[in-house]
Amino acid sequence: MSTAFTAVFDIHQGAAQRLAKVVEEMSGGRFRIEVFPGGQIMQPFECFDATSKGAIEAFMGSPQYWKDKEPALEWFGTIPFGMNCEGMAAWYYQGDALKLWEEAYAAFNLVPRPALWDAPQMAGWFRKKINTIGDYKGLKMRIPNLGGKVVARAGGTTVLTPGSEIYAALERGVIDASEWVGPHDDMKLGLHKTARYYYYPGWHEPGTMNDFGFNKKAYDALPVDLQRTLDHAAAAVQVYSRTDFHIKNAIALERLKTEFKGKVEILHLPAPVLRDLKKLAVEVIREESEKTPMAKKVHASFTKFQALVGPWDHVAEGAYHQLVAL
Repeated sequence: MSTAFTAVFDIHQGAAQRLAKVVEEMSGGRFRIEVFPGGQIMQPFECFDATSKGAIEAFMGSPQYWKDKEPALEWFGTIPFGMNCEGMAAWYYQGDALKLWEEAYAAFNLVPRPALWDAPQMAGWFRKKINTIGDYKGLKMRIPNLGGKVVARAGGTTVLTPGSEIYAALERGVIDASEWVGPHDDMKLGLHKTARYYYYPGWHEPGTMNDFGFNKKAYDALPVDLQRTLDHAAAAVQVYSRTDFHIKNAIALERLKTEFKGKVEILHLPAPVLRDLKKLAVEVIREESEKTPMAKKVHASFTKFQALVGPWDHVAEGAYHQLVAL
């Protein structure tokens, strides 16, 4: 297995290593996966094609990274103002997302499985405050995919600066803003030293899910018990990595509030700005969903499922987090 993440991203790389550990333990040593970080045996974004062609048997990345191969893949990762992590998990395991995902990846000779959820994310680091949707006009921001299309529609210019280059670009003013993940990973890149204003919520990636991909021929060649071992190990990784993500970001947020008090401001995007971004997102997502038959099918499934679980999210947790937990 080669991943799309370099070793510095310990949560992501740790999830792949955890998969290998669980598989080996559950199989009594019959099944072993050798994990390599991006850049060691191939460049990070080469792992999808390498697995598809059978040069390696597995990869870990993000469906968002492969969206140029099929627009529908974005929905399997996350979409702006989409479902949270719980909703995404329910869509996969209780809805028809996994079946649709397998159908989409079959065209590339791959068997997909959900990996870790690295969400909710932050809206990003900004060198100036965002008070109205008009403040995005002329803004040069590092933000990918559908979220980037929304920012562009708001008047901004988007770039796909690699993670390793974000610090230098933001520090030198080549870009005005950048999103990455959350406090833990962002601080590993040093982004807290480049821009003062750190905004939330991460409207563009509310329930980001990463993917394990297995070469179909290699997967099908496994005995059935080892196929199920791999499936259940991937599900177990979600629990381990989700909790890893949760606690490390909690610790990093506290560091930002204490060690960098007066240097970093953690701010909520104004409600009117979020409402305007959501209106633009609806337009962008509708247009993207019409690009291919698969995108149309996946979008319909996603939208129907979000409409089902959304009211429960609001009743079950919305009021609690907004009022009771303060």
